[in-house]
Amino acid sequence: MSLSPLEPGTPIAPGYEVIAHLSRGRRLDVYDAWDGERGCRCVVKALRPERLDDARARHALLEEGRLLCRLAHPHLVRGYEVLTVPEPVVVMETLGGQTLGHMIEAGGPLGTEDAAQLGLQLGSAVRYLHANGVLHLDLKPSNVVAEAGRARLIDLSVARPPGRARAGIGTWCYMAPEQATGGSLGPAADVWGIGAVLFEAAVGEAPFEDPTGEGTDYATESSDLDTYTGPWPQLERPPARVDELADVPVALAEVVATCLRADPARRPDIADVMVSLEPLTGMPPSEWRWLRARSSSRPRRTRSPASRDGQASPRSCA
Repeated sequence: MSLSPLEPGTPIAPGYEVIAHLSRGRRLDVYDAWDGERGCRCVVKALRPERLDDARARHALLEEGRLLCRLAHPHLVRGYEVLTVPEPVVVMETLGGQTLGHMIEAGGPLGTEDAAQLGLQLGSAVRYLHANGVLHLDLKPSNVVAEAGRARLIDLSVARPPGRARAGIGTWCYMAPEQATGGSLGPAADVWGIGAVLFEAAVGEAPFEDPTGEGTDYATESSDLDTYTGPWPQLERPPARVDELADVPVALAEVVATCLRADPARRPDIADVMVSLEPLTGMPPSEWRWLRARSSSRPRRTRSPASRDGQASPRSCA
């Protein structure tokens, strides 16, 4: 039996009052709320009333909250606190702007420079997660909130350390093939997710058509028992190249195509993705950071005998 969300004005936790119900998933309700201590609006995730006795759902919510409160990055939503009494809730900052999914639906695909900037910002956040031992595993336009050129990644509900995982964790259309089949998951799964987001940002539609009839945002939450079991188009064929579907540079299409390779061992690492995207952002070379870091990390070459007389070696300008 499904119970109604909390009404506006209802206390949701000590010091927090519901302003409005924002959304409902299969295990969670998300609320716009007033934070009495901070004197500002916030977002509160809570278990649906009929899920309060679901131990797995409770554990997943608390784990997400602890991650958000532990991690801090300019392109990642910030967690304020995790409360367990009287019921578990996660309190997060309120983000302005709108989801990337709504932006694409309302305004169409992004331009090349905007898509490349988006890739840099998501790559920066995901690289930070990986450095802290966490895979996101659910990169998709509805999990990106953008405002004034700044993208913020949200929703760590299926995030977990690298390692073995059951099949079907994530959102069917945006998950890497190894997420669909289950097994060992590593950073390459999130590289696929970045490629899927950039594909939709450049083309205006997801990399694969929906075989479920439930919409491309059908997600498998970590505590759900009704796991989606297929079909999986990403196991059957590669996606089209974005430069065959939209007027985008070959360089951007190549980045997306390499991210969406079926074999995780053949995908680039995130730093390589960012090096490839940086020249497409429209930033002047003086502001490039990833290419500069790549260049400075190369080992210094010793001068060849041919250069001792002051003549440049043929390799000295490489």
